[in-house]
Amino acid sequence: MTKYTFTEKQDTRSGFGAGLLELGRTNSKVVALCADLTGSLKMGDFKKEFPDRFFQVGIAEANMMGLAAGMSINGLIPFTGTFANFSTGRVYDQIRQSIAYSEKNVKICASHAGVTLGEDGATHQILEDLGMMKMLPNMTVINPCDFNQTKAATIAIADHHGPVYLRFGRPKVPIFTPDDQQFEIGRAIRFTEGHDVSIFATGHLLWHAIEAEAKLADQGISAEVINIHTIKPLDQQAVLASISKTKCAVSAEEHQLNGGLGDSIAQLLARTQPTPLEMVGVDDQFGESGKPADLMEKYGLSTNDIFEAVLKVLERK
Repeated sequence: MTKYTFTEKQDTRSGFGAGLLELGRTNSKVVALCADLTGSLKMGDFKKEFPDRFFQVGIAEANMMGLAAGMSINGLIPFTGTFANFSTGRVYDQIRQSIAYSEKNVKICASHAGVTLGEDGATHQILEDLGMMKMLPNMTVINPCDFNQTKAATIAIADHHGPVYLRFGRPKVPIFTPDDQQFEIGRAIRFTEGHDVSIFATGHLLWHAIEAEAKLADQGISAEVINIHTIKPLDQQAVLASISKTKCAVSAEEHQLNGGLGDSIAQLLARTQPTPLEMVGVDDQFGESGKPADLMEKYGLSTNDIFEAVLKVLERK
C-alpha cells in the first residue's frame, strides 16, 4: 500500500482557470471564448488580463463553436468554455461538422460534468459526454483528477494540434498530485503498485480508488491503482501490462457505463486479452437534484462501491 494524503481541496474548474491564465501569459495565440458563464468556468482572470483575447458570445454555444473553428483557421488556439452539457449535447453537430471532421485546433473545455454538479439536477448533469466525444474521429478526450492535474492538462493541450475535449467539475476535491507535474496526453499514471487487481480510475473517481486501495490493503488485497486521465487515446500498453500481472480489473468513472472508460477497456480486453472486469459507473440512468456526496452514494460511485467491485471481480478471477 502507498500512502496518499492531501492538505487541501479545490475544484478542478479552478485548475482550468489557473492553467488558462498561465497560457495567456506564455502563448499569445491562445484566445478564450465563453457562453455567458465566465465566473462558473473561472475565466475571469484571463478576461481581466487579456480583454482583447477574450470573447463573450452569450448563450449561443453553437455560434461559439463556429467562431472557434474560424479562429483556428487563422492560427489562433481557441479555448471554449461552458458547462459540459452545453459543450457537447447542445452543440454536437457543430463540433462534428466544423471541428472534428476537419481536425480544427479547438480546445473544448467543459465544467460541471457528472452528478457532482448536485442540485442543478438531471438536465445539467451530463453523464454521456465522454462517450459522445470519444466517438468522434480526431478528438482527444481528457478527464483529469484534481486541481493540479487540470491546470497541467490545460497547459499541455495548447501544444497538441487538433481538437481536444477537456472535462472538469464544480465540487472541491482533494489535491493529491504534484503542482509541478508535466502532463503527457495519452500516458496513464500508476499511483500504487499491486498484484491482485488493477483499478483503472478517471476524474473524481481516482481519489475514491485510492481510498478503496487502502481499505483493500487492510484486507490483505494488493490493488494497483492507475490514473487514466486520457480517455482517448487510451494508454493500451499500460492497461495490458497491469492486467497481465493482476489477471482482473475494475474501472471507475463518474459517467455512464455505456461509452465511458470501462467500455473502452472492455473493448480492448475483448480484442486482445479476455479478462474479468467490473465497472463502477452510472448504469443507464439520468441523475437528479441532490447533494453531490449523496448522489455519488446513490448512483454507486463511492469508495465502498469500488471496494465491493474489487471483491466481486476477485471471485471471477
